[in-house]
Amino acid sequence: MTHPLGDIEELVAGRPLPILSIPEQDALREELRDVIEYRKSGLSLNWIVGCPLNCGYCVRHLFDNYEMKLPRALMTDDEAAKLLLGHRYFQPHITPIQLLNRATDPMLPRVKPHTLNMLRLLDEQQLTNHVLVITRWRIEPEDCAILNSFTNIRVTVLVTNSGIDHPAIEPVDSNVAAKSLRTAFEHAKRYRVIHYWRPIVPGLNDSDDHLRRGLELSHHAHATVFTGLFYKAQIQAYFKDHGLPEPYDEGPRRKILPEMLEGRILTAARAFGVGSPLFRKTSCAVTYAHGVADYNGHFGIRELCDICPVAQLQRCEAAWHRRSERDVDEFARQLGGQLVEINDRAIVVSGLPEPPRYLMQHSLGYQVHDVARPHQLNHHGRADLGWPTIKETQ
Repeated sequence: MTHPLGDIEELVAGRPLPILSIPEQDALREELRDVIEYRKSGLSLNWIVGCPLNCGYCVRHLFDNYEMKLPRALMTDDEAAKLLLGHRYFQPHITPIQLLNRATDPMLPRVKPHTLNMLRLLDEQQLTNHVLVITRWRIEPEDCAILNSFTNIRVTVLVTNSGIDHPAIEPVDSNVAAKSLRTAFEHAKRYRVIHYWRPIVPGLNDSDDHLRRGLELSHHAHATVFTGLFYKAQIQAYFKDHGLPEPYDEGPRRKILPEMLEGRILTAARAFGVGSPLFRKTSCAVTYAHGVADYNGHFGIRELCDICPVAQLQRCEAAWHRRSERDVDEFARQLGGQLVEINDRAIVVSGLPEPPRYLMQHSLGYQVHDVARPHQLNHHGRADLGWPTIKETQ
């Protein structure tokens, strides 16, 4: 099968990545024009938009730019770095950073030089922040040499691999990502490599053979994260409009990974074995790979930790401290919200959107939840779809 990137590579070969004009930028959704977004895994820097990989479940559907195939820049690398380092929520050595994880792939041929240059710019600031680079495209040995050259920032390469073989949902052959994972892991010295096993979707890539192949790839990573599908209304509409198999009847706010499917994954791991530990959460895998405690404070949600290595549990327990209500209430009020309670699982607040909640979470190393959007016990922060709301006791 001809790869969808082939013609695009010829179009952009030898050309500098163009910067969108002001009128072109004004035509984008506001979320794309705002190049910094605070997400659970850190401040997300997205100064380049556009991707030809055509993954049917891509979050670009949410920003109305799925048809934008040629990567284009909104500003220079230097301008983007300055914007990030001057952001009101950025904290040196604390705030995790994600590069280009919203509207392009950071390892596309014309994007990769900018990704590596941004890593250089951050490293030269002598920052020790975690920096996450998520890709499903090609990683070559020469890329690994550059990634190994950074001496300050803690770089993690997360290679997305789903194993979905439906060409209209994922035109990119999963063997591309599998090869990149093996290459990145083989050459890793200073950076770390995560097998980002996602999205796992009933009926698409959850057969015993799919699970066996996914677990085999765990041998080529420092850690493995497994997770489900964001199936927001826009993605659901795309599946319906293109006659694609619809895995769910609903499009909830959180990722969907049904309880039965998670159970099958964990059972398969026991049967087939794993090379690197499995984790339910990205930050758990990233911090384990670097030998430090989870910056999201998941240790309070103890049922998440039942598959974690003992050494990681000990790191997280040592770093996890319940803060005084007085200090946390003051922090929440400074951000425009209010403390509801601090319990053994999380800080619960009201009146705070996600960005300031994540600022609190990363600053305190303790989960911060919105009282209006409770996390159900044992659901692991995922959508309730596929999880019984009441557990029968024996």
